[in-house]
Amino acid sequence: MIRNAFIIVAMFAAASTGIEALAQTGDAYESGHGALQVFDGTGMGAMPLWVKAWLGILVLTFASSLFFVWRHLEARLALAGFLLSILATAFIFSALSLPFLSGSIAIGHILFWTPALIVLLMRRPFLDASQGRWFRIWSGMMTAVIVFSFIFDIRDAVTYIMHVAA
Repeated sequence: MIRNAFIIVAMFAAASTGIEALAQTGDAYESGHGALQVFDGTGMGAMPLWVKAWLGILVLTFASSLFFVWRHLEARLALAGFLLSILATAFIFSALSLPFLSGSIAIGHILFWTPALIVLLMRRPFLDASQGRWFRIWSGMMTAVIVFSFIFDIRDAVTYIMHVAA
């Protein structure tokens, strides 16, 4: 199931980037999950087990936003941020003729997930006893997932920006 989620994410990225752009990027960079590597099927296969497990948790947490989108702004922002990070990031980097690497994916995460994180931290629904139990659990998980991801995303984004700017 987790592997299928990775494949779906990769397909969205490939479809929005275009086969030519991926082929050009693939010629210049090796596959992997590092900031300056192409995050493709080969790169996903080479990831350590803990990273694969983490990505599974991340995808499931974002996907579970669907249970709360009708009643909670936080869930709508999280789901929209997730989808935009998949679809728009590849398109934007391709349009700017920048290599689409793991570092560019990190930039997309930071750009598109930050609104959800800000609202989650400002409202703190995970501490609000008047909210439903499942929403409190989801909002706490969502906050933790984004914060933990940003630890790696900020590092990878800085590495990518420094590489492209050089």
